[in-house]
Amino acid sequence: MILGFREPKQYINSTKIFCASEACQFFFKLTCSDGRLAFDSPSTMTRQDTATPTGSLSAQGPSNTGYNNNPAPVPVITQTNSRDKWSKKMDFLLSVIGFAVDLGNVWRFPYICYQNGGGAFLIPYIVMAIFGGVPLFYMELALGQFHRTGAISIWKHICPIFKGIGYAICVIALYVSFYYNTIIAWALFYFYSSFASVLPWTNCDNAWNTENCTNYFLKDNVTWNNYSRSPAEEFYTRNVLEIHKSDGLHNVGGVRWQLMLCLFLIFTIVYFSLWKGVKTSGKVVWVTATLPYVVLFILLIRGATLPGAWKGVVFYLKPKWEKLFETSVWVDAAAQIFFSLGPGFGVLLALSSYNPFTNNCYRDAIVTSLVNCLTSFMSGFVIFTVLGYMAEKRNVNVEDVARDKGPSLLFITYPEAIANMTGSTFFAIIFFVMMITLGLDSTFGGLEAIITAVMDEYPGYLANRRELFVLGLVVVCFLGSLSTLTNGGAYVVKLLEEFGVGSSIIAVGFLEAIAVSWFYGITRFSNDIKSMLGYSPGLFWKVCWVAISPAFLAVMSSLLKPPPLQLFDYKYPDWSITVGYVIGASSFMWIPIYMVYKLVWTPGSLKQKNVGLITRQTSTAIKIRL
Repeated sequence: MILGFREPKQYINSTKIFCASEACQFFFKLTCSDGRLAFDSPSTMTRQDTATPTGSLSAQGPSNTGYNNNPAPVPVITQTNSRDKWSKKMDFLLSVIGFAVDLGNVWRFPYICYQNGGGAFLIPYIVMAIFGGVPLFYMELALGQFHRTGAISIWKHICPIFKGIGYAICVIALYVSFYYNTIIAWALFYFYSSFASVLPWTNCDNAWNTENCTNYFLKDNVTWNNYSRSPAEEFYTRNVLEIHKSDGLHNVGGVRWQLMLCLFLIFTIVYFSLWKGVKTSGKVVWVTATLPYVVLFILLIRGATLPGAWKGVVFYLKPKWEKLFETSVWVDAAAQIFFSLGPGFGVLLALSSYNPFTNNCYRDAIVTSLVNCLTSFMSGFVIFTVLGYMAEKRNVNVEDVARDKGPSLLFITYPEAIANMTGSTFFAIIFFVMMITLGLDSTFGGLEAIITAVMDEYPGYLANRRELFVLGLVVVCFLGSLSTLTNGGAYVVKLLEEFGVGSSIIAVGFLEAIAVSWFYGITRFSNDIKSMLGYSPGLFWKVCWVAISPAFLAVMSSLLKPPPLQLFDYKYPDWSITVGYVIGASSFMWIPIYMVYKLVWTPGSLKQKNVGLITRQTSTAIKIRL
């Protein structure tokens, strides 16, 4: 919105101005005092106030004999209607679902579930979703839709001194793009390698195999020991990563040109999906967000028909009720739901900012959260039916097969099982297509968070240069990913995954919840939602936003202790852990830096600064904005 006005020579009292643009279908209540303008959100207006006919731009105010009889100069408000909008409601829903449902749903939830009590884990998972994850998810959708702006500029309307949160979110999103797209590039490498009558990770007859390679499928009396390596493991470590050519983080080796080519193709797809805004990305997600469900259903049916599948399902869901008394189980449940739904990453703010003002964001939050959680639960069956099959073939317990987690589960364990199925080529192709599409959706969301945040903050420079800005961002992400494409790139991926996001994003989510609920005010926020939906959120949501959800994040942050960092047989040295903490601090530090900057450079006394930058209190319908 652009405000143009003459220098005020007298006070304007209770002037109501209606914005005729579709992007601003509500009243602002302006009060000008000492030359300062302030805005009241629709939450401060009554139903009677909003009865002015749509399409008119009027300025009305009570006469005041204490003022000059000449008409007071009225600010001229104009608003452009150039902001993108979703072509269809489903474009938005699929984009949110695509962002929330990612590779972590396929590997992390099943692993966390069986590790923390099987079916019993569903109890803390559901509790944490209801009282922590979903309220934060709903809050971000409502904030983005109401203020219609990205993660940086939105703080001008909420609590200006917390604007550093927006910059921290952008830095975290960059770190995610540095390693997450490399994992998608690995999947693309596997996808290309799957076009063979015999999958290259089926046997030990390849140039990259060692004497420890042991193929126990289709063979009897095969001895499996601690030194044994499956063909799938050696394909992943010695052919895809070539990690044996690296000594560790101090010598990561050269860049793998094959992986660099794969990453280039991934970023090319990303660029042409995002360069025109939600008009293009909203169409792409019809494929990338729906295809994984088709593949998951096919793999679920195939897994259920494998011998020994029932062992995996029993292992997955057999409840261990004693686990409910362990604090770590509840912390893992909180972490899983938080990182799965993705509040705090700025993506929900960005995507919902392109919604119509009266869109039912409450229903969207419930639907997309349910889809996300059910997808995680379904993925557990897809994974553990296959693990049961492998345990049957190895003649070992399921827990001995299920030790792999993270990318190893997706690139070693599951491909190994696929390689020994009938129709292995077909199942390998669709499995890695699913992985690629799951990853792309999350990349679309993460980069859109940066794009929307920066373009909304600097519209004068970037409003008509989206294509160039997106190109520059993609190039930066590609160059930042080069270290993850080296022989020791997997070590870098693990380091960024543990420290680039982890504690930083939890702290960002906590401060965001506090700023909205305590500083902006739960009453104001609830009235904002009422202006969009026609009704206020219930007591449950208000209590969650004010107390339960912030406590959920604070407790999780204090109790979530990462295990000693290790990948394969490589233990990370102490200096690398220090580097990791520096990476984590490099994103979070923008929050205190911006606070200090605003306090130092904002004119006025300390009390005036507090009013303008922090409290934003209203007194007799007059709000002062510094």
